[in-house]
Amino acid sequence: MTLTTAHSTRIANIVETLFRDRDFLRDRLNQAESIQEMINLFGDFPSEELQSLPDEELTYRIESILVVKSVSGMLNDLTPEQIRMFDEAVEGG
Repeated sequence: MTLTTAHSTRIANIVETLFRDRDFLRDRLNQAESIQEMINLFGDFPSEELQSLPDEELTYRIESILVVKSVSGMLNDLTPEQIRMFDEAVEGG
């Protein structure tokens, strides 16, 4: 399904705002790629459903997806010692 220009613009504006306000996203993700990914993802939603979502709800959904995406590779950046410490913290040790 293809989004209308208005829906694509709405999603792009939300992603741009999140990147402007969240250093963490800027440091971990590419803004242009993230915009395109969110447009592609939300292109699967019926237009009426997307239109009925309040901005706050759509922003929450997009932010949640971007945060998960941004942290998904973080463990790969840790040293073996940091991984051990992480494992101990998660296990309660």
